[in-house]
Amino acid sequence: MGVKLGDLIPQEAVQTIQLSDLSGKVIAIDGYNILYQFLSIIRGPDGRPLQDRKGRVTSHLSGLFFRTANFIKNGIKVVYVFDGQPPQLKRETIRKRIELREKAKKMYEAALAAGEVEEARKYATQAATLEKYMVETSIQLLHAMGIPSVIAPSEGEAQAAYMAMRGDAWASASQDYDSILFGTPRLVRNLSIVGKRKLPRKDEYVSVEPEVVYSDKLFSSLGIGRRELVEMAILIGTDYFEGVKGIGPKKAYELVKEHGSVEKVLAALNKSIEIDVDAVRQLFLEPEVKKDYELVWRDVDKEAVLKMLCDEHDFSPERVEKELSEVETAVSEKKKVTSLDRWLL
Repeated sequence: MGVKLGDLIPQEAVQTIQLSDLSGKVIAIDGYNILYQFLSIIRGPDGRPLQDRKGRVTSHLSGLFFRTANFIKNGIKVVYVFDGQPPQLKRETIRKRIELREKAKKMYEAALAAGEVEEARKYATQAATLEKYMVETSIQLLHAMGIPSVIAPSEGEAQAAYMAMRGDAWASASQDYDSILFGTPRLVRNLSIVGKRKLPRKDEYVSVEPEVVYSDKLFSSLGIGRRELVEMAILIGTDYFEGVKGIGPKKAYELVKEHGSVEKVLAALNKSIEIDVDAVRQLFLEPEVKKDYELVWRDVDKEAVLKMLCDEHDFSPERVEKELSEVETAVSEKKKVTSLDRWLL
C-alpha cells in the first residue's frame, strides 16, 4: 500500500505525460505492484479473474502481455523488478494483509451468492492474491518477450529506485510513493492504468494518464530533503510501522519541519512508540539491493509467446498474433529511423 503522501505532493513536482514521452528511456517497474493492479482490475462483471481451462488465473498474464507490448510499441525499455525476502519489520504488515484478503474473499462469496454483483466485484478486487506461480509465469512471459527482469534481495521498489539512482534507469515506476523514500530521482505513476477507468460504485469514468513525480522539485517545494520525508513517513505510517495515531501527512510535515526527527517529535508530544525507529529509517535510507544485475533487451520470441499464452493458457491466437504483429511493425519502424539518424550523422 505504501506511505500515504499523495496530499503533500505539490503540483509543480508532477508532470502529466504521454507514453510516447518515455520513448528511448529505461523504466524500472515495481513488478509486484503492477501485477496486483492487473489482478485487481482484469476481472469479469461478477469479479471472477480470467482463467484458463485448468482453472489457473491468467489476469496477470493478460495485463502483462498487452501492457508490455504497448511499452515496446512506444519505444520504452522497461525492466520489471520483483520482491525477494521481505524485511522482518514488514512481516506483521503482510500477516494483516493476508487476514484482510481472507475476509474480503468470504464477503465476495457471500455477495455473489446473494446476487449482489457490484458488491461482489468490489470485494473480489480487495481479495486479489499474488501467488508464487503467477510471479514465475510472469517472468517466463517477460523472457519470451525479450524483457529483462531482476529479483531483488528484498524490496523490489527499493531495487528499482536504486537502479534509477545509479543511472541504469531513467525512473522507477509504481503507484506507491515509497520509491521517493528509497531515493529514486523520478517516479512514474499510472503506467498500468492508462485510459478510461470507472469510478467505484458510480456510473462515471475518469481519464487516467501517466505522470512523473520529480523528487528534486518535490523536496525543493516542500523545503525538506529525503531524510526528512522518511521521518514524516514513519510518523504517518509505513509498511514497516503503522505510524503514530492522530498524525496524518500535513501534521507530520509541520512537526518534522519544526522538530527535525521522529525522536524529537515524540519527545515534544510526550509520546512513545514500541519500535526501533532507526531500523525503520535505515530500511528506506540504506535498503538491501542487488548491485550486480544485468539488463539486456532482446527481440520478442514470437513462437515462445504463442506457445505459452495460447497453447498453455488458452489465450486467443488471433488477439495475441495481432498484438505481436503490431509490436514487430513498430520495432521495425523504429530501427529504420535509428539507422537513418546514424547515417545522417
